Amino acid sequence: MEGFFAQSIIYIVSAIVCVLITKRLGMSSILGYLFAGVLIGPYLLKFISNERDGQDIMHGTEFGVVMMLFLIGLELEPKNLWKMKDLILKIGLSQVLVTSALLFGVAIAMGVQWNIGLAVGLSMALSSTAIVLQSLKEKNQLDNKEGKMSFGVLLMQDIAVIPILAILPLLAIGQEVTGISQDHMNFLEDFPGWLQTLFIFGAIGVVILLGRYAFGPLLHLVVKTRLRELFVAAALLIVTGIAFLMEFVGLSPALGTFLAGVILANSPYKHALETDLEPFKGLLLGLFFMAVGATINFSLIGADPVKVAALTLGVMAVKALVLFGIGRTKNLSTKENLNFAFGLAQVSEFSFVTYSFAFQLNVFSKELTDLLMAVTALSMTLSPILMTVLEKTIFKNLEKPIENKKNEADHIDSKNQVILVGFGNFGSTIGRFLRANGVEATILDSDPERIENLRKMGFNVYFGDGTRVDLLQSAGAENAKILVSAIDSTEHSKRIFKICQEHFPNLEVLLRARNRFDAYELLEMGIHNIYREHLDTSIRMGVDVLTKLGFRAYTINRLARQFRDYDEQALKVLVKYKNNKNEYISKVKKEIEIQEAMLGGELSKKFSLNDHAWDSDQMKEKKD
Repeated sequence: MEGFFAQSIIYIVSAIVCVLITKRLGMSSILGYLFAGVLIGPYLLKFISNERDGQDIMHGTEFGVVMMLFLIGLELEPKNLWKMKDLILKIGLSQVLVTSALLFGVAIAMGVQWNIGLAVGLSMALSSTAIVLQSLKEKNQLDNKEGKMSFGVLLMQDIAVIPILAILPLLAIGQEVTGISQDHMNFLEDFPGWLQTLFIFGAIGVVILLGRYAFGPLLHLVVKTRLRELFVAAALLIVTGIAFLMEFVGLSPALGTFLAGVILANSPYKHALETDLEPFKGLLLGLFFMAVGATINFSLIGADPVKVAALTLGVMAVKALVLFGIGRTKNLSTKENLNFAFGLAQVSEFSFVTYSFAFQLNVFSKELTDLLMAVTALSMTLSPILMTVLEKTIFKNLEKPIENKKNEADHIDSKNQVILVGFGNFGSTIGRFLRANGVEATILDSDPERIENLRKMGFNVYFGDGTRVDLLQSAGAENAKILVSAIDSTEHSKRIFKICQEHFPNLEVLLRARNRFDAYELLEMGIHNIYREHLDTSIRMGVDVLTKLGFRAYTINRLARQFRDYDEQALKVLVKYKNNKNEYISKVKKEIEIQEAMLGGELSKKFSLNDHAWDSDQMKEKKD
């Protein structure tokens, strides 16, 4: 189908439909984009007429990967990047070298010429930055141990692109190099090696200097215009300009923009840059993944499916084994290690570039290039599918091995008026307070390690899932008066409330809420006994601040109580507007004004005639 608007509609509709389906099935959005690419590709609906078109789209949308690295750089301050040097140089370099060597060895064993085997090994040692980082961000795992290790490996791989591109021409032994596209040649090609190196370091130096002394003033001038679209244009100029400079001297654009992002991490415009560039990154990455799906050569796969499948799974297995071994040396748990190993097991999007470059250098034949591209695209498609399968099966069992013993919960022989579900930091404070005042509670928790430690401390804690009716029955829910849910999960608390409503209507249920918005969810269910985690602590700190400033203790404590009561009442009003952002903000502003007007009059009176005795008592307590 021809025409810009027609093509745009095709891409957008296919993306929306496929991503909605995959997310509904609990899968990654990456899979949705990949399936959308396959759907509109040359082998199904044929909106993309051939693989070449898909590759052209992919090269164009690789800018999404570049932008993603820039945004990740913004989240890393230079001092934090320096802390990652061991991850980059030790873990990352080990992965690249060992994987390349193993793949090279396998190629030699299969009778492949050494120069071709080395080019294949170096190209396939790289992993997909786009797929891995997008997946980690979706799952909020970038700050986990395996997430940091994955990021270190990917960063080292981006650095490794430079020597790989330098090595490939040296492998064209006795070959006539013809027809090399300008995509892989740069203006340094005719200069001596030492001068090329000088230019490369010079380009990196220029990026650092621009980041330190030019980008800040530029953004400052743009911000003064108060035109948001101009700020967006300036942000895009920074990213595209650096990408162009890096490509101009033969470096990885993604590496250059990442470096610029790190330099701008301390900039006052950091958050504005992230906000304005995020939509572009997401759109371009989505198109990139669709292009990958469209480049899968099903004709080649259909001609010899066993060979293609064996090569794809073999490469992924080699990479996963190397990564798993590295993870073992860093004491990752089995779940973390599998996540690390299989998350990076696919081949990189940059490998498409190295295959084309090697083909133009006559290192690869046309048949080998097509085969490697099919294997790479297939590995990028299989990787998210494999991770989804692991998460639904193995990871779930590894994460909560005790769940397999669901019917082996502790026998509960104590029956008390209070049942306390969850004995972490929040719940243990409640439990200790009750016990200190002579009230025993039947305590349930689902963390075996925590239960073991608490029992050593003298607490009688039972293992069990508080959302199970039979367990609550054995805990005496039919005769108890109060159930306290102190667990850090609004969904679990809602489930407990519903169970108590249905099976134990005699129980008064008190629920923990992490924040105001969790409290709104509970209020909408008709729950009234809601206790926000930080409300009382925040107010108590405010009381101490005002007391230290010289306000009378009695007045401040009375006003704090009024403040708390009013805030709880305001919660019941604001819940009606939580789904309308503008109206919600307006109502919050109005409630704050009312609250300040009510309390401000008394607070402005620094002294109260009735407060002296209580202040004296407070002073005595502090002296004691």
